[in-house]
Amino acid sequence: MERRTFLASGAGLTAATLAAPAVAQGRVQWNIASAFPAAAPGVGTNVTRYAEILSEMSDGRIELTVYGAGELVPPFSVEDEVQAGNIPVGHTPPYYAAGKNPALHWFTGVPFGMTSNEHVAWLKWGGGQELWDDIYAQRGLRPFYSGNSNTQSGGWFKNRIEGVQDLQGLNMRIAGLGGEVMRELGVNAVLMPPTEIFQALQSGAIDAAEWVGPMLDQAFGLQRITNLCYLPAYAEPAASVGVVYNIDAFAELPADLQAMCGYAASAAALEMQGQFDYFNAQSLQALRDEGVEFLPFPDDVTDAMREAWNTVREGLRSENPDVGDVLESYDAYLERARAYSLAMTEPYLRGRG
Repeated sequence: MERRTFLASGAGLTAATLAAPAVAQGRVQWNIASAFPAAAPGVGTNVTRYAEILSEMSDGRIELTVYGAGELVPPFSVEDEVQAGNIPVGHTPPYYAAGKNPALHWFTGVPFGMTSNEHVAWLKWGGGQELWDDIYAQRGLRPFYSGNSNTQSGGWFKNRIEGVQDLQGLNMRIAGLGGEVMRELGVNAVLMPPTEIFQALQSGAIDAAEWVGPMLDQAFGLQRITNLCYLPAYAEPAASVGVVYNIDAFAELPADLQAMCGYAASAAALEMQGQFDYFNAQSLQALRDEGVEFLPFPDDVTDAMREAWNTVREGLRSENPDVGDVLESYDAYLERARAYSLAMTEPYLRGRG
């Protein structure tokens, strides 16, 4: 790709100057745009903590100014803007750019897929990061895993779901391949930015919404519209976010700052996982106290989702060679992870009571 010079003087917010952040006395000052509201617990605070940790690690040699969703670029365009060189770094779930390559879904989360811990294990030791790096390098990007939502909620519904027939014709906000699964079951899956979910659910534009989990669902006030929430999210069991650099901008950093960019992402990821675990537990009880009824999906709905997922997955495999490569790696580890969980984790949780 055409090489740009990012380490130059003169920072600004116009398209012409976004790619030229200020550098003074060896200090890098860059903008980072997030796909999430900056104040959103977990997903928004993740990028803020990333910027803080990176500044601390580098003793201020690299400073990132954080812009939340829509403040600098549209939330679904973060990677496009980084790729174009309009901003040097962004924060987003990879599947927001899956229109470029459907294999990106597997670096965020897929139906009936890995837990957050399993996902990290696959990225680090199962070849996932290398696949992610290769796919992103095709677009001039360098990605780092920066956190995960852990197990998510299946969705907030205005009416009870007692069978597959109750999904027919519903308008539901749901992202990623979970949306494709729900379409197979007759749902009109709608993708919209998180900031629009409450109003759309309140106005009746949508009948149901899958967002994240108790902490964020409560923060966005979804319990004020309906008291029916289904658990867990088979269609999107967990979702990862990442920090993505323009590869030319990243190449201009000295080697020690490049390393810090990666280590800061790992540190922010650990904090995000703990934050979700702790505050999801608090919010789950608080929502119950508010009268929210948490329900499991009926067995026939879960079975139908699994069958639909197999159809969607195989369709993508046949259409895109990158999907086939990622699936081979992902499924190989998932098979072992599932066997381990059945032997170790699930019996422990049942026995713990």
